[in-house]
Amino acid sequence: MIAALFQACTGDSSRNTKADVSNQSVETRQRAGAEEIEAGIRKHIDEKTAEGNGFFHVRDGERELKLKLVRVHTEYISNLGPGSHFACVDLAEISGDVYDLDFFLEGEPGEMKVTRTSVHKLNGKPFYTWKQRPDKTWYQVPVADASDALLGVIEGEDEFDFFYDVSLPEIKGRAEIWLPLAQSDLFQNLEIRELEVPGKWKKTRDAKYGNLILYALLGPEDSGKKIHIAYHVKRLEKAAYEDPKSDPADYLGEAELIPVGGRFAEIAEGAIADRQAHSELTRARALYDYIIDNMEYKKAWKYGTGDANYACDAGIGNCTEFHSFFLSLARSAGIPARFAIGAAIPSARNEGGVDGYHCWAEFYAEGKWWPIDISEGNKYTPLATYYFGHHPANRIELSRGRDIRTDPLPASGPIHFFAYPVLEINGESVSVKPRFSFQRDMKKS
Repeated sequence: MIAALFQACTGDSSRNTKADVSNQSVETRQRAGAEEIEAGIRKHIDEKTAEGNGFFHVRDGERELKLKLVRVHTEYISNLGPGSHFACVDLAEISGDVYDLDFFLEGEPGEMKVTRTSVHKLNGKPFYTWKQRPDKTWYQVPVADASDALLGVIEGEDEFDFFYDVSLPEIKGRAEIWLPLAQSDLFQNLEIRELEVPGKWKKTRDAKYGNLILYALLGPEDSGKKIHIAYHVKRLEKAAYEDPKSDPADYLGEAELIPVGGRFAEIAEGAIADRQAHSELTRARALYDYIIDNMEYKKAWKYGTGDANYACDAGIGNCTEFHSFFLSLARSAGIPARFAIGAAIPSARNEGGVDGYHCWAEFYAEGKWWPIDISEGNKYTPLATYYFGHHPANRIELSRGRDIRTDPLPASGPIHFFAYPVLEINGESVSVKPRFSFQRDMKKS
């Protein structure tokens, strides 16, 4: 997404039509805020859903889609100039397929009208991306014609500021919160430049993986306050590497949502045999390909739990399901494999929101750890080979490992995977999602 850089857009709703995005703003108009733009797109969808007997209707080529609202991507809402706006929205069919639609709006708050609608993605897979001309206008590019940079990959190195913000809910009683704190390693050099935390807090580590953790004790007086962390990150593209400090044998056992053996051993054995894979690398690639061939990237039903059994049964999920399934298969086949999570920084723009966490994995072969990203390889078929052995530079790793045992430990037990805060009020879990954003160092872009 590069909505934050757009100026305006007009045109039809065909996803395959290249469309100029040029400056048509009228400076005398008042700029709308993000909340007003969100209200405008929600009003449009509500009105069209009412007119469509409970469904939002949109044409996708020769097919008419009947959709229900899933969410508005608030991180991508953009004011393109006075009276011109952009919004990105997820809508789903009853079948569970989720479509990502791009909307362009014109008008003042309370009177916005949609001027263009296009189907951008199906179940996370894009039909097009955006590219900027020298005159600063933008146009759609079919994925088949897009460069790696337009598909999310920055090679070599990247440098950016990453912001992790949490708004605390109302607190009645005693509250505790745990957050991951990113650390420097072989591939990322970072500095925490701002750290604002209410309540009484401290930094701790988990004993098994060495993750750095922020723990805070909160009270009613902290209701509505903010936690703000600003990192400056210099990140290198990751390829196979040696890690003498880790023991591969530590990454063969099962975790709570990552069983080892049983049907996972049978599936792994079958996938490896089908591909006549005998070496360490070819066996791992057989499992990687098996998951790409047998899973669909879809944020539906119980996605996002990181449950390998669910991934195996449902054949759908997000990055947590893809990589949990791989861990179960790899470890069942005697291949050490480990998990990490953080955020993927957009490559086609230099600032703005980041759409939540992203996770990935590594396996051990030929004396090295090999980075993989199966869910991205599944989304972008031309990059499936790249993501077997590489992670791009535009990432930040927040934590690694599964079933992370913090000190003190949450009442809910070890943390399955650790990117979002764990908040408990009076011992009960309360969901709170952080807001991720970034600003790339323009001198390095």
